[in-house]
Amino acid sequence: MFCLEESKKAMTKKHIAIDALIIGLGKTGLSCVRHLKNKGVDNLMVTDTRSHPPALDYLTKQFPDVQFVAGELDAELCLLAEQIIVSPGVSLREPALQTAIKKGKDIVGDIEIFCREAKSPIIAITGSNGKSTVTTLLSLMAKADNKTIETGANLGTPALDLLDKSMPEFYVLELSSFQLDTTFSMNTLASAVLNISSDHMDRYDDIEQYAAAKQKIYMGNGTAVINFDDERVAAMQNSSKKTVSYSIDEDKQADFHLHRAGEHLWLCHGDEKIITTAELGIKGKHNISNALASMALANEMAVSYDAMRKALKSFNGLKHRCQLVKNIDGVDWINDSKATNVGASIAAIEGLNRPGKIILIAGGDSKGADITTLLPVLTKHVKHLLLIGHDADRFVELVDNQISFEKMASLQEAVEHAATIGAAGDAVLLAPACASLDMFEDYQQRGDSFANAVMKLSEH
Repeated sequence: MFCLEESKKAMTKKHIAIDALIIGLGKTGLSCVRHLKNKGVDNLMVTDTRSHPPALDYLTKQFPDVQFVAGELDAELCLLAEQIIVSPGVSLREPALQTAIKKGKDIVGDIEIFCREAKSPIIAITGSNGKSTVTTLLSLMAKADNKTIETGANLGTPALDLLDKSMPEFYVLELSSFQLDTTFSMNTLASAVLNISSDHMDRYDDIEQYAAAKQKIYMGNGTAVINFDDERVAAMQNSSKKTVSYSIDEDKQADFHLHRAGEHLWLCHGDEKIITTAELGIKGKHNISNALASMALANEMAVSYDAMRKALKSFNGLKHRCQLVKNIDGVDWINDSKATNVGASIAAIEGLNRPGKIILIAGGDSKGADITTLLPVLTKHVKHLLLIGHDADRFVELVDNQISFEKMASLQEAVEHAATIGAAGDAVLLAPACASLDMFEDYQQRGDSFANAVMKLSEH
């Protein structure tokens, strides 16, 4: 490890620049180190505000010649670098980066580097909610059609690590707005913004700026897959690009749509009936939309309808996303810890379709988001609200006694109390509408804690 001042003095004294400065030593930062070393880039430096980030031991062991500097991001250090590679968790609003931007420094993210070097067509997916489900489902469809793919980026394997594998027919990437902020030359075969809801308002000025970051996925000349049911996404249509649309509104004339025939509601492409909603392995209105989005993207990859159908029947959803933990005495306990924003929470609540029979556990770090759109959904569907975490009082102010509620000291306490008030036919739903970092390491730990507490109930 190097002292910041010593590193700057050494660089200045030698009158040499850092070939690449990697900001952030998490999974993404480490993948950048591996990639650049494989490309023969020798003069690398990594910096992180943490004194001992999780990947430091690996970096020190595997790449002892790569300098690591801990401490606040420094403008002078940035100006010594030929290229600055920013991890998704680091905002471009950092003063040091703003200084570097004004000086015309090359500031990119790992996805930009990936796009410059990838030789196979890219399919890219973003959105406030559902992107991991769509990415996974699309990958299953492609594999069912015997296509070779590599899947990663925001989900699973870091994008640059995919380049070390055998070249596939397609790359399927899940991308966050943070990754798109530092991407400038993406040219996909097809891409989709699934939806836009208030999220990461601690990082963006407003929802319009957040939506603009998401919209960057449509850069280039590939097919834009557009959700007609989301006003902000629908407004992203560009007459100069090929557009494929989807909608769960039977009255909208979308390319991928729903059609009712007798007792069955079909997911269709044009006049082709592909699968009924009853046959889907994933349930809920939001997941029908996810299925249509996956089909639209798969069609651009020339995936057969049979392969789409096979994947749609077999895929039962991802962990922590409307996952049924257990039914205890007629009460369904459902883990949707991944509902880290308002839009995801609304989708989970409405997807259950149990007006007045949901006990909702909500709260955490709302990240400055507007939570007011939750109120009509809560009043229609939720019979009791159990509030946890840092922003519990924001929800108290929101409901203003229109819904019965209680504040809980912990998630464990919320589960135990829910068990005393639930009745047969109810659902106890963890869909917090908030991030988890005020109480947990991440949403996965929060979901696991919920599931463990529920399983303990069934032991009594």
